[in-house]
Amino acid sequence: MASSTSTHTQMRLYDPSQRRLYINAAERARFGKAAEQEPNAIGNFCLLLMLTGCRISEGLALQAGAIQTEARLITFRTLKRRRADSFREVPAPPELLARLQMQSSSPSRAERSYLWHHNGQPLNRATAYRWIKRVMRGADISGAQACPKGLRHGYGIHAIRSRVPLNMLQKWMGHASMSTTAIYTNAIGEEEQAIAARMWTDDELS
Repeated sequence: MASSTSTHTQMRLYDPSQRRLYINAAERARFGKAAEQEPNAIGNFCLLLMLTGCRISEGLALQAGAIQTEARLITFRTLKRRRADSFREVPAPPELLARLQMQSSSPSRAERSYLWHHNGQPLNRATAYRWIKRVMRGADISGAQACPKGLRHGYGIHAIRSRVPLNMLQKWMGHASMSTTAIYTNAIGEEEQAIAARMWTDDELS
């Protein structure tokens, strides 16, 4: 099995030992079910990362006013950009938006309050990372992909399988370069087979 390659040296779907760095479709389904069994704060954060592809730091920086329920969008500050005012809007399923809206509607929570916080500051990464690992264990997911980055990569591959155009996915994931987003087209195994299967229609073989 050959590892994926890219001109972007910081981005890959397999590590040097050829271990997969993304959660696949079956793991996504199990992770989602496990997250729904957790307390709201934990489950909502895990579902946010899985269903929007945001970075863990971007999820922790999310404020109550960023949830656009009617528009079905979440506004993230793209923290990988140098500009402080770099934002992107990412579509989100109604079920996730409803969960986040309920979490943000506490009487004591202002529009600029962080959804996940400790003493008014964003929750620390170490706690959020432990949440992700906890739900991964509950979903029986282990290996190099059982981490926040595995959720982000899994989102990218799921989007490609769902025929999301690369330029749109680039915007949603906050990539500065299209070449970074394009690595998700290098998915192999079940994900690549699903993409290739679209070429094997009956009318083409007749």
